[in-house]
Order: sequence, then C-alpha cells, then structure tokens
Amino acid sequence: MKKILYLLIFSLIAIVGNTAEPSRPRVLISTDIGGTDPDDNQSVAHMLMYTDLFDLEGLISSPSFGAGNKEEILRMIDLYEEDLPKLSKRIPGLTSPAYLRAITKQGRKGAAPYKGYTTPTEGSKWIVECARRKAETPLWVLVWGGLDDVAQALHDAPDIASAIRVYWIGGPNKKWSTNSYAYIVENFPQLWMIENNASYRGFITDNKVKDRYNFGYYDAYINGAGHLGKDFLNYYKGIPKLGDTPSLLYVMHGNPDNPEGESWGGSFKPTPRSSRPVFHRPATANDTVPIYSIIEFHVQGPVRNDIPADSACFTLTIGKQKWDGFHLGNGDYAVRHSTYYTGTLPYTVTSDIPGFPEHDGAITIENIWPGRKSATDYIVGNSWYTDKCDPALFRKNIQGAETVYKWRQEVMEDWGKRLGYLRD
Repeated sequence: MKKILYLLIFSLIAIVGNTAEPSRPRVLISTDIGGTDPDDNQSVAHMLMYTDLFDLEGLISSPSFGAGNKEEILRMIDLYEEDLPKLSKRIPGLTSPAYLRAITKQGRKGAAPYKGYTTPTEGSKWIVECARRKAETPLWVLVWGGLDDVAQALHDAPDIASAIRVYWIGGPNKKWSTNSYAYIVENFPQLWMIENNASYRGFITDNKVKDRYNFGYYDAYINGAGHLGKDFLNYYKGIPKLGDTPSLLYVMHGNPDNPEGESWGGSFKPTPRSSRPVFHRPATANDTVPIYSIIEFHVQGPVRNDIPADSACFTLTIGKQKWDGFHLGNGDYAVRHSTYYTGTLPYTVTSDIPGFPEHDGAITIENIWPGRKSATDYIVGNSWYTDKCDPALFRKNIQGAETVYKWRQEVMEDWGKRLGYLRD
C-alpha cells in the first residue's frame, strides 16, 4: 500500500513539473523611433501595453538615418506612466516605468561605414551585457530599424552570436544599414535570424478600407484611450501603420522556436543564401536583380593613398536619394545599395576626386526575394529565415504578407480590448 502511495505522489510531482508555465521570452528592442517613420512611436505604444507577456531587457535607440534618440523612448514611457494606474487594474504584471527608463540606452546615430562597425555605443554594450546573462532561454533582439548596434555588439563580443535570436524588420530598413547587414551576414552566417523584408507589410492598415480594423480603427478603439491614445493621433493622423509590431507579435503568439509555424508575427522559410549581385562596370536596364538585394557597385578609379579608410569619397544617387561610397584601396571604389522599389531605377555615380570615372547607369529590380542566384551571393546557415515565396502567400503583390495579414483582425481586436481599459 505504501509503495502504491509513493508511486502516486511521485507521479503527481512529475505531472506538476511537466505542466509548469513556460518561461516568458526575453526581449530587447532596437528602434529608430523619432527618425523618418513615425510608425515606431505607434509600435512602442502597442508594446508598452503588453509588457506583461514578455521580459523586456532593453530599449535601444538605433537611428541609422534621421534624428531619432532615446529621449523619444523616454517620452513614450512618460505617457505610459500616466496610463499605468488604469491599465494595471485590468492587466497584472505590467513593467514599471522606472525599470523601463533604466534599460533605455542610446545606440549609434547614423549608418556604419563600409566595414560595418565603428566603436561601441551605450546601446551595443547593453546588447552584449544582456546576451551574456546566464539564462535558460535566448535573448530575442527585435530590430525595428538599422542593424548597426547589433553588428557592433557582434563585432565586440562574437561569443554572443549563439545567445541571441534576431527578428529584423528589413525591407526599407535594409537600405539604411547595408554595411552593417553585410558585416553580419559575412561574419556570422550561422546567426539565428528572421529577415522579414516583406511579410510585415501584411499588418499595415489599408487606408482605403473604412472598417473598424483599418481606417476606422482610431475612432473605434484609440480615440479617448488615455495619454497614449491622445498621442497616437500625432502619427499618420491616428491611422495605425504599426509596421514594426509583427516582430513583437511573433514572440507573443505561437511557438517562436519554429519560424515555419503559424504565429501572429508571420511564418517564414529557411534560406541558404542572401542575394548579393556585384557590378564592376556600369549597370544597365538589362541588368535585373532581386528586390531587397545588397547590390555592390564597384568603380575602378585613381589610387589615392591619402584617403582615410572608411571615409566617404564618392556618391551614388538613386531613387532621389544619395548614398556614400568608399575607397577600398588600390583604386577600388565601392558602394552598397538595397531597395524595396521595383522596376528600372536610373542612377549616377559622382565624385570630387580628380580623374574619378563618373557615370550614369540603371538597374532593374524584380519582385522576388532572394530571387535568381548569383555567384557572389552570401551563403548562410540553416537558422537564417526569410519571407515565404509561395505565390498563394503574396498579398497585393507583397511576398509572404498573407502569413501576417491572416491574423490582423484578431490582433487588432485583442489590442482594442486593452485600449478599452483606458477608455473606461
């Protein structure tokens, strides 16, 4: 009888142990909030109302382009603090404003030079510190802008590569951090990475749809929802873009260890390569490359030993934007570019260097990623994931967008409930 009782007790202990609540994901967010796209403010507002679902370890201001800074993150935390008394009555476990301020750090301002890194920042050092903490779970680094601080952290502490998992909202952000991306993919091809170049766009509001989940969402849910709701009107007139939010949704819903599975933040496929076409001549409209590629343009010019390494010395103008080019030595001048536009893009290469061979050219971008193979493509490991290319998962000609869009109404309803706590 005693033996049977002991067996029952041990069985109960085993059952309780096996049904213990799983650890919450550890999350660090790198954002270019305050830069050129105000949707980061929207995503921060959303994130602050869900801090009960994950362990937030860092908020890094990483503006590859624009005037973003950590003060904008702190301002959003101030708004959250005003709303917290109401929220905490209905949502237990929300993170304290004091803690959020303590983990807010300033990262690099401006894009990295050609080599992809420079010197440590407060933000990059914080990434290293968080990644090196003893923990049973990896650190999820959610990147809403450029990869410059992530590249710097990996350069300074290569050992953290196995301790972090990166979910990057790429696409337009890729063109702002081509050099840091190139450094990471060349030197850390085994990094656990979700490179979301397109799928996230399935979450962006359709301005032509007037229902409560799109153009009408502000009036239906946000208007009157506390200080965060009042501030939300300053971004796209209250229309939710929330382009970076899918990275957070990914660790909130579904199994983040399985990128190929279903989650609010999308579904992805492993890729063995990252597209990198290289030109050592002027390109023409007949040269076709995949969208989101790292395109390298090389120009053979005068040898100038007096040009410091990694200093900008010529300019690529494409899509009405200017990009710095660099002298790599022995007369080899190079510039990287990436674009989320399709069609044929004319470009010019100019410089003040005497004897520099300025020229006009063009490049044609096709809408499939990683697209056609090139001998110069980056080769990555089996933990690098990206947008699914099944035609059935395209939405409005955007690759993989259906994997996010299918959950959008459910997500917006869930957030609407929390916003309602601020309207009561």
